Amino acid sequence: MTGTAPATQAVLLRPGRLTRPAPRTGVTRIGVTGHRAIPAAVEPVVRAGMRALFHGDGLSHGDGDGGPLEALTSLAAGADQIFADIALANGVPVTAVIPGTDHEAGLGDAATLRAYRRILRSCAKQERLPPEPTREAAYLAAGRWIVDHADHLVAVWDGLPARGVGGTGDVVAYARRTGVPVTVLWRPGVVRD
Repeated sequence: MTGTAPATQAVLLRPGRLTRPAPRTGVTRIGVTGHRAIPAAVEPVVRAGMRALFHGDGLSHGDGDGGPLEALTSLAAGADQIFADIALANGVPVTAVIPGTDHEAGLGDAATLRAYRRILRSCAKQERLPPEPTREAAYLAAGRWIVDHADHLVAVWDGLPARGVGGTGDVVAYARRTGVPVTVLWRPGVVRD
């Protein structure tokens, strides 16, 4: 996949080769940030792009041996839960990064909460972050924690600025400032509500 991919494939706005040194643990950590609401026309692209990344496409593991992976996610609705489900389906352990707020209260509807709890039970680890003064600050802190602990970031992102503090655009900007490679998954020309 490249930046000139057909409309049915993921667009990689920044191709996904790891440029940071291989992690000392031998595990490549892939974090996620993304929109909660993903348009129907974009979801197949997102799922295909995530599956490809978990199969090693676009990732270099330092020594090229395709070593073990770990997924980092806050399990929010939308991109985070899709990412976690695909990681688990591919045998990749998931670390849940729980924002320092009443995370469950901000997840949305009952189906999203059930999915969150189901995925959380399957996670290999949980990182519960300290309380923050606002929900937005807690989401930004969780996004930064994921970036700070990731070797690569997947962003399900329309390329537009964040709609609020701690949104996808903010996390992508932070990753780029800190040198974490970002793979953007989105279908060209599709806008979200």
